[in-house]
Amino acid sequence: MIRRRTLLAGLGAGLLAPLPGRAVRAQGAPVTIRMGSLKLIHSIAPSFYERFTPEGVRVEVVPFESPTECKNAVVTKSVDFGTFGIAAATLGAAAGEPIAVIASTCNRGMAVIAKKDSDIRAIKDLRGKRVAIWPGSTQEVFVLERMRMEGLSVKDITPVRVSFSEMHIALARGDVDAYVGAEPGPGVSLASGVGQLVEYPYGTEMGALNMVFGAHRDTLAERPDVVRTMLEIHRKASDFAAGNREAMIAMAVAKLGQKREALELSAPNVELTWKLGPTEVQQARAYAEHMLVLKQIKRLPEPGFIDTRFVDAMRGA
Repeated sequence: MIRRRTLLAGLGAGLLAPLPGRAVRAQGAPVTIRMGSLKLIHSIAPSFYERFTPEGVRVEVVPFESPTECKNAVVTKSVDFGTFGIAAATLGAAAGEPIAVIASTCNRGMAVIAKKDSDIRAIKDLRGKRVAIWPGSTQEVFVLERMRMEGLSVKDITPVRVSFSEMHIALARGDVDAYVGAEPGPGVSLASGVGQLVEYPYGTEMGALNMVFGAHRDTLAERPDVVRTMLEIHRKASDFAAGNREAMIAMAVAKLGQKREALELSAPNVELTWKLGPTEVQQARAYAEHMLVLKQIKRLPEPGFIDTRFVDAMRGA
């Protein structure tokens, strides 16, 4: 655990100095850390950061609509840290961007949903159907691998480009027969009676890996105390929210504007976490290899793309 005296000493030593182009903080003002976060229940942990932020530090949570936007904000240093899908992180790293995954944010959180009372009961039943999939997403890689395991390919369906926030609406209108969504969308479809669960697509070598916590490589090298401080806040907030489902649901209702009954169905399918160990590293490697086979990336990320040294030290402490 970071002692207050140690933290303040770090601040005084300039370890929290702003990056080029960022305003210098006034004497006595709190240090501001900008944290990118998605408008999903997977990314609800940052909403609890305030209660675990030490004296002298302020975390500004910056909302983003898509994982790619949040990842790009980290790469351009518009924010200091961000939560986004492993897909966005892998795409960036494979393209040579200076992005590093330093912790987990959420496992699970995905679902394949079909229209209520339809004949789609399993992945194999997607053959010949219109399926909403967000290109380049974590969900896309998971469902394509599940389809491959069932003897299907993307040529056996009609993929329809629909954003996660619009998938429930598209299903209700009849624009698609099924979708591969992110919570709380599936919870909304189930609670409203519009949809039925086909599968939680976690039966692959990628497990339930989903959202990760990323930073610019410069931040790790130049501001390690900031990284340690931010991850300690993230750890405490994630553990608190994971262990207090009612608080997590109440916060999601307030931040996402979704109905409680939908979020109560979504919450069991969301595993908030910060831990990043050998299992997650192996799952991420398998994920990148699938992306390479699907030609979503031209090469695998360089070694060190997933950097566990900060969470390793935190876990040991």
